[in-house]
Amino acid sequence: MTMQIRTGDTFDPRVIALLDYHVTAARAQTAPGSAHALNLAGLRASDVEFWTGWDGETLVATGALKTLSTGHGEVKSMHTLQTTRRRGFGGQMLRHIITESCARGLSRLSLETGSWDYFKPAHALYQAHGFVPCGPFAGYVDDPNSLYLTLDLTAG
Repeated sequence: MTMQIRTGDTFDPRVIALLDYHVTAARAQTAPGSAHALNLAGLRASDVEFWTGWDGETLVATGALKTLSTGHGEVKSMHTLQTTRRRGFGGQMLRHIITESCARGLSRLSLETGSWDYFKPAHALYQAHGFVPCGPFAGYVDDPNSLYLTLDLTAG
Protein backbone atom coordinates (compact mmCIF):
# COMPACT_ATOMS: atom_id res chain seq x y z
CA MET A 1 0.00 0.00 0.00
CA THR A 2 1.36 3.41 -0.95
CA MET A 3 0.50 6.63 0.79
CA GLN A 4 0.96 10.16 -0.42
CA ILE A 5 3.39 12.14 1.72
CA ARG A 6 2.76 15.88 1.95
CA THR A 7 4.24 18.77 3.88
CA GLY A 8 2.28 18.70 7.12
CA ASP A 9 -0.33 21.33 7.86
CA THR A 10 -0.27 21.83 11.64
CA PHE A 11 -3.46 23.91 11.37
CA ASP A 12 -5.53 21.13 9.74
CA PRO A 13 -8.00 19.80 12.36
CA ARG A 14 -7.36 16.19 11.23
CA VAL A 15 -3.63 16.64 11.78
CA ILE A 16 -4.18 18.33 15.14
CA ALA A 17 -6.43 15.44 16.27
CA LEU A 18 -3.93 12.73 15.27
CA LEU A 19 -1.00 14.58 16.86
CA ASP A 20 -3.03 15.14 20.03
CA TYR A 21 -3.77 11.41 20.17
CA HIS A 22 -0.07 10.61 19.57
CA VAL A 23 1.13 12.89 22.38
CA THR A 24 -1.61 11.79 24.80
CA ALA A 25 -1.06 8.07 24.17
CA ALA A 26 2.73 8.33 24.39
CA ARG A 27 2.58 10.29 27.63
CA ALA A 28 0.10 7.80 29.11
CA GLN A 29 2.60 5.01 28.41
CA THR A 30 5.67 6.84 29.71
CA ALA A 31 6.87 7.81 33.16
CA PRO A 32 6.34 11.48 34.06
CA GLY A 33 9.18 13.62 32.77
CA SER A 34 10.28 11.02 30.22
CA ALA A 35 7.98 11.91 27.29
CA HIS A 36 9.63 14.00 24.58
CA ALA A 37 7.00 14.26 21.83
CA LEU A 38 6.85 17.65 20.15
CA ASN A 39 3.72 19.72 20.58
CA LEU A 40 2.26 21.81 17.73
CA ALA A 41 4.50 24.77 18.53
CA GLY A 42 7.54 22.48 18.41
CA LEU A 43 6.50 21.13 15.02
CA ARG A 44 6.16 24.69 13.72
CA ALA A 45 9.74 25.60 14.71
CA SER A 46 12.12 26.68 11.95
CA ASP A 47 14.46 23.72 12.57
CA VAL A 48 11.67 21.14 12.05
CA GLU A 49 10.24 19.78 8.80
CA PHE A 50 6.92 17.99 9.31
CA TRP A 51 5.12 15.59 6.95
CA THR A 52 1.79 13.83 6.87
CA GLY A 53 0.91 10.61 5.08
CA TRP A 54 -2.44 10.14 3.36
CA ASP A 55 -4.31 7.10 2.09
CA GLY A 56 -6.76 8.91 -0.19
CA GLU A 57 -8.31 11.54 2.06
CA THR A 58 -7.53 9.65 5.27
CA LEU A 59 -4.61 10.87 7.37
CA VAL A 60 -2.68 7.74 8.29
CA ALA A 61 0.79 8.86 9.44
CA THR A 62 2.96 11.71 10.65
CA GLY A 63 6.68 12.19 10.89
CA ALA A 64 9.18 15.00 11.31
CA LEU A 65 12.86 15.78 10.96
CA LYS A 66 14.48 18.14 13.44
CA THR A 67 17.87 19.55 12.44
CA LEU A 68 20.27 19.32 15.37
CA SER A 69 23.45 20.42 13.56
CA THR A 70 24.82 20.57 10.02
CA GLY A 71 25.35 16.82 10.06
CA HIS A 72 22.87 15.47 12.59
CA GLY A 73 19.09 15.19 12.52
CA GLU A 74 16.45 13.72 14.80
CA VAL A 75 13.33 11.77 13.87
CA LYS A 76 10.32 13.26 15.68
CA SER A 77 6.56 12.75 15.81
CA MET A 78 6.50 9.35 14.10
CA HIS A 79 2.97 8.04 14.42
CA THR A 80 0.66 5.79 12.43
CA LEU A 81 -3.11 5.78 12.82
CA GLN A 82 -3.98 2.80 15.03
CA THR A 83 -6.52 1.34 12.57
CA THR A 84 -4.01 1.37 9.69
CA ARG A 85 -1.00 -0.16 11.42
CA ARG A 86 0.85 -3.10 9.89
CA ARG A 87 0.13 -1.83 6.37
CA GLY A 88 3.59 -0.31 5.80
CA PHE A 89 2.73 3.35 6.33
CA GLY A 90 5.18 3.81 9.21
CA GLY A 91 8.00 2.33 7.14
CA GLN A 92 7.15 4.58 4.21
CA MET A 93 7.24 7.67 6.43
CA LEU A 94 10.53 6.60 8.02
CA ARG A 95 12.11 5.97 4.60
CA HIS A 96 10.92 9.42 3.52
CA ILE A 97 12.62 11.00 6.55
CA ILE A 98 15.82 9.05 5.87
CA THR A 99 15.78 10.12 2.20
CA GLU A 100 15.21 13.76 3.16
CA SER A 101 18.04 13.57 5.70
CA CYS A 102 20.44 12.26 3.06
CA ALA A 103 19.31 14.94 0.58
CA ARG A 104 20.14 17.58 3.19
CA GLY A 105 23.63 16.18 3.62
CA LEU A 106 23.12 14.84 7.12
CA SER A 107 25.51 12.08 8.15
CA ARG A 108 23.63 10.90 11.23
CA LEU A 109 19.97 10.49 12.13
CA SER A 110 18.97 9.76 15.72
CA LEU A 111 15.81 9.36 17.74
CA GLU A 112 14.47 8.90 21.23
CA THR A 113 11.52 6.65 21.97
CA GLY A 114 10.07 5.02 25.03
CA SER A 115 11.60 1.84 26.41
CA TRP A 116 8.32 0.32 27.61
CA ASP A 117 6.44 -2.55 25.94
CA TYR A 118 3.98 -0.12 24.31
CA PHE A 119 6.88 1.10 22.13
CA LYS A 120 8.15 -2.35 21.01
CA PRO A 121 6.55 -2.09 17.54
CA ALA A 122 8.40 1.22 17.06
CA HIS A 123 11.67 -0.39 18.18
CA ALA A 124 11.20 -3.14 15.60
CA LEU A 125 10.45 -0.61 12.85
CA TYR A 126 13.54 1.48 13.59
CA GLN A 127 15.83 -1.52 13.92
CA ALA A 128 14.50 -2.96 10.63
CA HIS A 129 15.66 0.28 8.99
CA GLY A 130 19.19 0.05 10.41
CA PHE A 131 18.93 2.11 13.59
CA VAL A 132 21.14 0.86 16.43
CA PRO A 133 21.24 1.74 20.14
CA CYS A 134 23.29 4.77 21.15
CA GLY A 135 23.66 7.00 24.16
CA PRO A 136 21.69 10.16 24.86
CA PHE A 137 22.25 12.98 22.36
CA ALA A 138 21.27 16.63 21.86
CA GLY A 139 20.54 17.43 25.48
CA TYR A 140 18.79 14.19 26.40
CA VAL A 141 19.96 12.62 29.64
CA ASP A 142 20.37 8.94 30.43
CA ASP A 143 16.88 7.71 31.30
CA PRO A 144 15.80 4.07 31.75
CA ASN A 145 12.40 5.04 30.28
CA SER A 146 14.01 6.09 27.00
CA LEU A 147 15.65 4.19 24.18
CA TYR A 148 18.11 6.16 22.04
CA LEU A 149 18.81 4.96 18.52
CA THR A 150 20.97 6.24 15.67
CA LEU A 151 21.54 5.59 11.99
CA ASP A 152 24.82 6.29 10.19
CA LEU A 153 23.71 7.81 6.89
CA THR A 154 27.22 7.54 5.40
CA ALA A 155 27.32 3.73 5.67
CA GLY A 156 26.69 2.00 2.34
